[in-house]
Amino acid sequence: MSERYLATLETPALLLDDTRMQNNIDRMRSRMKELGVSFRPHVKTNKSIDVSRRLMDTSEGPITVSTLREADYFAGYGVKDILYAVCIAPNKLAHVTRLLQKGVQLSLILDSMQAAQRLVEFARGIDRPLDVLIEIDSDGHRSGLAPDAPELTEIACFLNASGINVKGVLTHAGGSYDCRSVEAIRAIAEQERLAAVTAATRLRAAGLACPVVSVGSTPTALYAEHLEGVTEVRAGVFVFFDLVMAGLNVCRVEDIAISVLGTVIGHQTAKGWTIIDAGWMAMSRDRGTDGQAVDQGYGVVCDIEGRPLEGFILKGANQEHGIIAHRSDDPSISPNLAVGDQVRILPNHACSTAAQYEEYNVLNDSNEVVAVWPRFNGW
Repeated sequence: MSERYLATLETPALLLDDTRMQNNIDRMRSRMKELGVSFRPHVKTNKSIDVSRRLMDTSEGPITVSTLREADYFAGYGVKDILYAVCIAPNKLAHVTRLLQKGVQLSLILDSMQAAQRLVEFARGIDRPLDVLIEIDSDGHRSGLAPDAPELTEIACFLNASGINVKGVLTHAGGSYDCRSVEAIRAIAEQERLAAVTAATRLRAAGLACPVVSVGSTPTALYAEHLEGVTEVRAGVFVFFDLVMAGLNVCRVEDIAISVLGTVIGHQTAKGWTIIDAGWMAMSRDRGTDGQAVDQGYGVVCDIEGRPLEGFILKGANQEHGIIAHRSDDPSISPNLAVGDQVRILPNHACSTAAQYEEYNVLNDSNEVVAVWPRFNGW
């Protein structure tokens, strides 16, 4: 890598603080050890082998992915133990076959008899075993079966009788992102755990081993009081954290490991605006903090060292223009930034902001770019 310094980077650019990231990983690892569960990190946030190597137990995994392109990418680096944690669509089954032929131990999920029937029809035409987990709805956040749904055992027994390995159950407490207190997160974590364990208990009563009981979200992983009956946890955004997580008190603002580097390109003095070259294409349109106690606009504005400029946020955003203003809207309060000055913007949602870029500029403790790590996007 040719030497890069922040002042020489063409903006907008994605920055990654290596020390903050490693501290976040160490925190999650320590928590999993305390809870006595295995860890299957979700790599959808980082989409980079360089980051994910820090997360995996071994070079072969395990990991969780949200797209089959992620599975392809990581399989290309020798990762074998992969869970595709989105209900399988029939038009992706040929892709699944290609991954299996490469020796990937790919686990699929589903939550309906229709999907199970399509999978069984597909399995008759291949000579490789299929592993499946049944998705459980623990909080009404998205897909999955209720843990007491009659279809749960019907689907599991149908798959098992058809030669498909029912590994267990999986749930995701996405509702934890809507919590307003740590106590509420703990309650959702217990709800998540109980739903998964209840479903697993029912499958075992029906004669299925159900060795895997998988739960996961960053808030519940960090605040669950116990995970009795759970075998593994999946989480992903913790590796970087973001303003939504900070708004939930899951992390501190100073734990957020990624930021967007932008450059001042002008001013609207009468309005109290400072204009930078990082708009919603650089930050994403995610306004995940607008429903929290503190609305952070499109991101928190920091100086070049990554220290928040008190009271300043990216108040507005056009496609390529970002508008820095004081959260009070008082036009007389200025960050005193000149054209050409650089700022760093902390994102609302690490996954969606990182998805705007093809590489991480990795910073050491002296804010020097010591590496450039590629990442990928798409499906």
